[in-house]
Amino acid sequence: MCVIDRPETTGTIFERGEILTDRLRLREPVAGDVGAITALCGDYGVTSMTTRMPHPYAEADARQFIDLVGRQDRARERTFIIELEGEGVVGCIGFHKAGSAPLEMGYWIGRPYWGRGYATEAATGALRWAADGWGKRSVASGHFADNAASANVLIKSGFLYTGEVQLRHSRARGRIAPTRMMVWMA
Repeated sequence: MCVIDRPETTGTIFERGEILTDRLRLREPVAGDVGAITALCGDYGVTSMTTRMPHPYAEADARQFIDLVGRQDRARERTFIIELEGEGVVGCIGFHKAGSAPLEMGYWIGRPYWGRGYATEAATGALRWAADGWGKRSVASGHFADNAASANVLIKSGFLYTGEVQLRHSRARGRIAPTRMMVWMA
């Protein structure tokens, strides 16, 4: 028998629609975030590891994203800006549900913030909120097969591989990429 010990982020607090972790604040995107989102997502290394983000990424794309988030059905979807005190926006994380598909988590972190554990901390805090504050019992996610860093984030956050590989289109790449699917259970 294999026992997986999921990391817990100490100090995770849910208040006023926000998630606070040891170092991060997860909050709703606002119009003032457009510049930071545009700058961070202007990096092909960021957008090429997502399914929905275009490259090049323009200010109009950031405005459209914030507008879309503002119209989300919060019973089915939630999106949070990942903010680091003293730095501002470092990334984004969210949950979406398409049709009858399972609830799925996606995220991105700007290149200047890679390798510092922010993605894992944000994912762990968001998953605790999904379970404790939103009542969700399982969440799916996936990573492109060529994205080992995202694989590590998901594993550290408590996701397990399902054995399924989906072929998903990356808008920034302009082609299909094999996506290794995973599941998290509360």
